[in-house]
Amino acid sequence: MTTSGTYTSLPAVAVGGSRPHGRGFWLVAYTFAVMMAFSAAPAPLYVLYQAKEGFGSFTVTLIFAAYAVGVLASLFLAGHISDWVGRRRVLVPAVLVNILAGVVFLAWTSVPALLVARFVSGISIGMLTATATAHLTELHLAARPGASRSRADLVGTAANLGGIGLGPLIAGLLAQYVGDPLHVPYLVFQGLMLLGVLALTLVPETVEPSRVKYRPQRVSVPREARGRYFAAGAAALVQFAVFGLFTSLAPAFLANVLHQHSHALAGVASFAVFAAAAVAQTVLSRAGLRNQLRYGLGALVLGVVLVTVAVQLPSLALFLVGGVLAGGGAGAGFKAAVSIVLSVAPPEGRGEALAGLFLAAYVGLVVPVLGLGLATQLVSVQSALTGFAVVLLVILALVSRRLFTAAR
Repeated sequence: MTTSGTYTSLPAVAVGGSRPHGRGFWLVAYTFAVMMAFSAAPAPLYVLYQAKEGFGSFTVTLIFAAYAVGVLASLFLAGHISDWVGRRRVLVPAVLVNILAGVVFLAWTSVPALLVARFVSGISIGMLTATATAHLTELHLAARPGASRSRADLVGTAANLGGIGLGPLIAGLLAQYVGDPLHVPYLVFQGLMLLGVLALTLVPETVEPSRVKYRPQRVSVPREARGRYFAAGAAALVQFAVFGLFTSLAPAFLANVLHQHSHALAGVASFAVFAAAAVAQTVLSRAGLRNQLRYGLGALVLGVVLVTVAVQLPSLALFLVGGVLAGGGAGAGFKAAVSIVLSVAPPEGRGEALAGLFLAAYVGLVVPVLGLGLATQLVSVQSALTGFAVVLLVILALVSRRLFTAAR
């Protein structure tokens, strides 16, 4: 999950005809969206795995954590090497690795297999996100010399967050209305990803390969900017914790607390959260940074409160409204956090600074949700979610003032 832009440095765009680059732009956007969709497709299917294999909510969070660990490892070990070897030489293997994850999903349903499949999928997404975002920007600039990056940023956001939302929606609909729900969704996405591999063979390369001594992605920020930087990182942690909630435990909340067993509804709920995030980023793209923060943090706080109250009552309508508000707020707030990091980092260190922001974000994707899953084993779901919400809101309260100061 990223916002507009990338955390790698953009090299010079290769000179070429506008038509191949323009066509390649949409082919990369398609592949990007399909890959992100597959990464979130298991969300509405976890309740089926739970019923089949007999595990609980904490195991779901462990399976989800395996994905985020794979993303983090790949992000820092391989997410930046396309700057040296070329975009397609990373994108094609990334798609093939995700297809391998699909094979594991199709072949086995045991907990160890799910852990492996999600970890492998995470490795793929860590390779993909920065590379695809950079490639979109470069293809856009080659197809439309002199144009701004806004079109590439908008499409990149739609492919990324929109893809994550579409994955659970498609998987949930297939699980609800088509037979064999633990196989058909993966077969559909396997076909879509194979098309992506074929599509990438038609995309022009935009990076001239060079010989560079390998090093993992670095993380650094000037000492005088660390207070604002850490505040942005803490906000990103909270925002991704909300995303993690809706791609891991939210379907179980719907089934076990709200008594809504529709797999389609579980997919719609996840889709609504990420669609709201993408729409909020797009609508507020021209708004000032303080306005992005004001809307993002306000909607995020209200959404988290409504989701928590909805589980207490329980109320499906309130749960969905809260999810949309929380998703929109997280999307806008994360965009603002990225802007703050870009403003405090020197131009030559922006990639490294953003790498640290994504580290904080993916820690947020794992640790709070893992804690929530563990808490549900010890106390009621309602009490666990209340504690989860309180922790997130306290973090936001502690850093909000510094965030608004940084946004001046």
